[in-house]
Amino acid sequence: MSTHKSIDIDGAMRRLTVPDIRARKRRDGAEPLVCLTAYTVLTARLLDAHTDLLLVGDSLGMVLYGLDTTVGVTMDMMVLHGQAVMRGAKRSCVIVDMPFGSYQESPEVAFRNAARIMKEVGCAGVKIEGGAEMAETVKFLTERGIPVMAHVGLLPQSVNTAGGFKAQGRGDAAAEKIVQDAKAVAGAGAFAVVVEGTWEPVARRITEEIDIPTIGIGGSPACDGQILVTEDMAGLFTDFKPKFVKRYMDLGSGLAEAARQYAEEVRSGAFPAEEHCFGVKAKDKS
Repeated sequence: MSTHKSIDIDGAMRRLTVPDIRARKRRDGAEPLVCLTAYTVLTARLLDAHTDLLLVGDSLGMVLYGLDTTVGVTMDMMVLHGQAVMRGAKRSCVIVDMPFGSYQESPEVAFRNAARIMKEVGCAGVKIEGGAEMAETVKFLTERGIPVMAHVGLLPQSVNTAGGFKAQGRGDAAAEKIVQDAKAVAGAGAFAVVVEGTWEPVARRITEEIDIPTIGIGGSPACDGQILVTEDMAGLFTDFKPKFVKRYMDLGSGLAEAARQYAEEVRSGAFPAEEHCFGVKAKDKS
């Protein structure tokens, strides 16, 4: 039986919370978590009925703004898009990415920026990238009332250090580091952890060895949930296609075709027709 819907005592739908997500460990019999990214009111409305968690990801820098990486994303961008998603989502748990430079300096700086996101957006929590090196910050935030989703493995904000978007966990030492990173953030109080771009056995091992849900993106089918960038999944963003992406539709081609037909009708005079105009009496067809 499906468990993804949450009902309150009056039988009305309520928003899923961080404790709801935290409780969705598959070894406890829960369904896998369904997660997608959202950046706009419209997208949030369309996805909300089907997802447990919507992530306002800093991937918006690449998908919406055409940046080469996520490094250039700002706090203002995340707040504005977070507010838009909160206006559109009514039941999914909404988490907002903290952008590069907003949390790495110190736990205190991280708290100030996370508190701003929480207050101005009204989201359920924030996501930060990094493993053992960020455990102190995760602990600092969670002890002060800010739920944290962690992120290990491939870290898009560290693309310049890593030398590109490369799968992580090759070799015993690299695999062990990612496992220990996941254990560190879990022990620090994170309620879930995204495992991105890792070798499948590494993501599977992490899922088995930590007590919080893992959310895979290029991870493993064994993860407690899965997330994709919505524009990748729906075929709207086509600049490149990571190995881990499955395109369920080709909305990009559909939008381009709609634009072609529209342009053709405008240029030919077929659009707008009288039925699209105000103050025009219908012609007598008798």
